[in-house]
Amino acid sequence: MRATLRWAQADFRAHRGEALFVVLASAGVIASLLLAGALFGYAANPWQRVFNQSHGAHIWLHTRAGAETGALSGVDGVAELSGPYRTAATTVESRGARAGVTLRAASEEPPRTGRPVVGSGSWLGAPADAAAGSASGAGSVVLETSVARALWAEPGDTVRVTGPDGAPHLLRVSGTAEVAEPRYQPGGAAGIGWVLPATLDEIARGDTGQSVGLRLQDPGDTDFIVQRAVTVLGADRVAEVTKWQQARADAGGDDRLLGAMFGVFGLGALLAAALAASGAIGARVRGQLRDIAVLKAIGFTPGQVTRGFLLQHLAFALLGVALGTTAIALLGARIPGRIGEAAAVWQDLPGHTAMMIGIPVGAVLLIAASTGLSAWRAGRVPPVPVARAALPSAAPMTALGKRALGVRVPPALVLGWRAAFPRRGRTLVPVARLALPLVLITVALVTWSTLDQFRSRPAQMGLAAALTVRAEQPAGPADAELEQTLAAVPDVAAVHPGAEMAALVPGQTGTITLRGLGTAGQPYPSAVVEGRAVAGPDEAVAGQGLLDLLGVRVGDWVRMTVGGRPQILHLVGRTIEPDSGGRVITTTLDALRERDLRLRPAYHALELREGADPRAVSGALAAAAGGTLEIRETPNPADRLEPARGVIGALIAVLALIGLIELLTLIGTGVRDRGRDLLALKAIGLTPRQIGAMIVTAAGLTALAAALVGTAVGVLTGTWLVDTQGASSGIGAGIAQPPPLPLLLTVIVGAVLGAVAAAALPATRAARRRLADSLGETL
Repeated sequence: MRATLRWAQADFRAHRGEALFVVLASAGVIASLLLAGALFGYAANPWQRVFNQSHGAHIWLHTRAGAETGALSGVDGVAELSGPYRTAATTVESRGARAGVTLRAASEEPPRTGRPVVGSGSWLGAPADAAAGSASGAGSVVLETSVARALWAEPGDTVRVTGPDGAPHLLRVSGTAEVAEPRYQPGGAAGIGWVLPATLDEIARGDTGQSVGLRLQDPGDTDFIVQRAVTVLGADRVAEVTKWQQARADAGGDDRLLGAMFGVFGLGALLAAALAASGAIGARVRGQLRDIAVLKAIGFTPGQVTRGFLLQHLAFALLGVALGTTAIALLGARIPGRIGEAAAVWQDLPGHTAMMIGIPVGAVLLIAASTGLSAWRAGRVPPVPVARAALPSAAPMTALGKRALGVRVPPALVLGWRAAFPRRGRTLVPVARLALPLVLITVALVTWSTLDQFRSRPAQMGLAAALTVRAEQPAGPADAELEQTLAAVPDVAAVHPGAEMAALVPGQTGTITLRGLGTAGQPYPSAVVEGRAVAGPDEAVAGQGLLDLLGVRVGDWVRMTVGGRPQILHLVGRTIEPDSGGRVITTTLDALRERDLRLRPAYHALELREGADPRAVSGALAAAAGGTLEIRETPNPADRLEPARGVIGALIAVLALIGLIELLTLIGTGVRDRGRDLLALKAIGLTPRQIGAMIVTAAGLTALAAALVGTAVGVLTGTWLVDTQGASSGIGAGIAQPPPLPLLLTVIVGAVLGAVAAAALPATRAARRRLADSLGETL
């Protein structure tokens, strides 16, 4: 053991550069994996992220005026209080859209507990906001993000607020914020807005309610604390109770979708990082075959050689893992952009400590396994220095290569091709290892393109109607008159009357949504991806969720019960259906009227002309109808996945770092393994510039092959993954959108240019090195 340790120490002194590269490669791999874990936690658990950032309250009590909420601070188990805040129930209007909003009176300084996380704009009382408010004569309001999206309200817009007395007030939106409370639901839960106390006094002059948040010492005691709090305040004083489990469940769909999507990236990144680390260690072992032969010649046993390499590289791995982990723990939050933000928030998310320990430990075990395999191979190296010299280091020159040299093709290109693709086995391994990060990058781009598709081409994703209009008064204008009014508004391309109702499935074991939309003469343009659109009576199309629920296929007949009456429809197509988990069957309104002649449209879905702004059209509709319409924007699933955009970009950067480590390992290994070739080429007259160009060309061609394979496999894999996720969520397969060809070409060109830049320095050093026909170049 003493001899083994002395040899390991001497080997480290003799190969400090290689040892430093192994340590830095291990540190880079660990840093990449930890950053990937931070990004996953940031994107896949949005509610928990907002809860931690806002120092959220576990319980919100909405009480009547006069409740003594100060006594709640003395309840055992309550750590902190947020508020109380005076509240008033109002209706907010903007561009024809209306939403019920509970306004809370807040101070100019955001509270410490239950603090709204301002995403855009500024908080109440900011200098710029105060100046704008005094100039316009209007107060200011901060809207919760979901209600701001429903109202199309942005910082700087003016909204109309109707208080309990019915008097209108104009407020300027100073910002939007996120909170860890249930989101706004049209027709359901009210939204949240924050105003200054003086502004609330103007809007609600009479008695107002109160809201108080309770942050608990133990979240598991929520139900018990709710009982005690209601007892302290009096059951007659408490109007509503909101618990943190409700808010988390409200965002649960986003968690599952984002978690599944980024889980795939996590496994792929772990595999790519493992290959990069093992490749760096294996390359160093292969580079020391001469030393191994000398050790065996002087009496070292295979076991001693194996233990020496294992101990040495385990020490390097531990040092690299420690450096990478320490760097992320101390400096991760200072990285600019979304990566740094994710690293800062990740420290407060559940599972942070487990991942900070589990990822490094898992990496060390993985590196130990790969090192043990490489060390075992080192122990089997025969102590015969000339054995390897008798083997060719590259494939023999082919007839095509000789012909290319004969017609004056640059030698660097021909020899670079020969060096990049020597033999089938030696070609596939480096190309496959380098292609793996590119596959994951392309899968991320497929996800990005699919999200863009929901925005740029909503009609192809089942969102042909951009707006939904409902008449507020049942005794309003007639259906024909209303449709004429809507169609006369500029930029409205088509008006489709519609009605929705709950239907019982066969056996009455569950309910689905039966939708009548459009007429026989002008059917609604559903996004049909299988079968065909509705073209005749009693025909319908359905989402994937309904097909899975009933176990039927396109072409089958479906019987359901609506209001005690049977409805039989023929399924002629499958559509992309973002609503209700895809458990929707859509036919024409005329088909539903055959069962109920008195059926009237409950709403009208509006198609807009290409390039039309839904906000401008909404304002024009409100003006044309005299404010008698309720106008809503069609919900877009991409809104829930908006945080994924920045995270996908950051993941691409992490995967690019892993690919760079793999690329540097391949380049260094290639230069070392072709030492005898470089000696021969220099002997026959190649200049240093030509030798350097050959090395750079070989790296570029290898990267080109890996990029072509990686992008092709990534497009196929990404399309399959997105469609599989769409089918499992009920939306349906057919939503995947491959990246544009220019973007794929950019990835390929970037990979090649990165390889050329990474190979420039090793090529220059190899070209300037004076080669000698020695044991070091032949072993």
